[in-house]
Amino acid sequence: SAYRLWTMRKLPSLLARTLTSGTTGSPELPDMNEVRSRLREIVGASTNWRDHVQAMQERKALYTLLAKRQEDLPPRRMKDSYLEVILPLGSQPEIREKYLNVHNSVRFGRILEDLDSLGVLICYTHTKQEMQPKSPLSIVTALVDKINLCKRIIYPDCDIKFTGNVSWVGKTSMEVKMHMLQLHDGDYSPVLDATFVMVARDPENKGPAFVNPLVPESPEEEKIFKQGELNKLKRIDFSTASLLKMAPTAEERNIIHDIFLNTLDTRQEGEGTVSFRSRKLPPNSVWMEDTKLKGLQICHPQERNIFNRIFGGFLMRKAFELGWAIACSYGSSRPFIVSVDDIMFQRPVEVGSLLLLSGQVCYTEKNYIQVRVHTEVYDADTRDHHTTNIFHFTFISENEVPRVVPKTYG
Repeated sequence: SAYRLWTMRKLPSLLARTLTSGTTGSPELPDMNEVRSRLREIVGASTNWRDHVQAMQERKALYTLLAKRQEDLPPRRMKDSYLEVILPLGSQPEIREKYLNVHNSVRFGRILEDLDSLGVLICYTHTKQEMQPKSPLSIVTALVDKINLCKRIIYPDCDIKFTGNVSWVGKTSMEVKMHMLQLHDGDYSPVLDATFVMVARDPENKGPAFVNPLVPESPEEEKIFKQGELNKLKRIDFSTASLLKMAPTAEERNIIHDIFLNTLDTRQEGEGTVSFRSRKLPPNSVWMEDTKLKGLQICHPQERNIFNRIFGGFLMRKAFELGWAIACSYGSSRPFIVSVDDIMFQRPVEVGSLLLLSGQVCYTEKNYIQVRVHTEVYDADTRDHHTTNIFHFTFISENEVPRVVPKTYG
């Protein structure tokens, strides 16, 4: 968690600045409604829930369009998938209400939803087949690698522009870099950068499917592509170094031991021994277990995506809002989001599921609060629980916050 705090970066890439330089908001740019209707067209998704089974049945005919090998697909360039989308909060006041929070700024949870939709459309743009209106691919969000913000406040009455493109491609996965800018005094200034990883699946979302290779065209694009490769290797290293698979390093063991010693109750020394079971809270600290908040969400058809599972952006919004509430109550003041990372989508959430959300503060440093939110689905018939997502959010509070202290090894 401390490492996440240290690695936050806030500047958009040179490629994004190059592609967006000189562009200004124009009515010709598509908006988020057009993004979502375009996605429905590409997949052939039904607009009525009662027709969803038939719509998914029709997708089976698209299996014949899948490539047998990646080499059979034409290579694409970064600029082939580049998109710009407008969120006209300034020019269309009627859409503001959906994005407004109580502090008269933009709800970040809504931005997460928009980024998720845009990321999927960018990938469909990269993989589109010229003569085919419908795509055989089911493209879904695998993880959010990083979202860094360089502005605390997102204004509710100024137009927002999203830009993005595919930045790295594996055999069946794609990394997408997106940027959000907001209009001030006639110029768009950066607000956030986001890196998502999407995976391509077959028409029924049952198995992996090949995607078009990506060919960098300049030294700058080579650098971005290499960074995507490094990001992939880091993710592999991170998953193999999980505490569920590997013991802590010597440095980590020392940190754990120091925390443990700081919480021992030494007042028992008169008895000649200090009990390992007797623990006390250091000054200006809070036990980690006392920072928990929980929530429950019934997953209605309204929140479904184009594949009739629950929309990943909706899950991110709900987790963020719980994380924000935890940071707000912990810091006793309004928290501002500064970074989002390590959101893993471990399994899809079906419509009709009971979604259980559980969050807690997992690290603090000065004004910074890191919150981890764990979500799982509960099957009322079998009484089984399955993890669907793990989220990490970094907030900054207006005041310095107490130190969070773990009580157990877990």
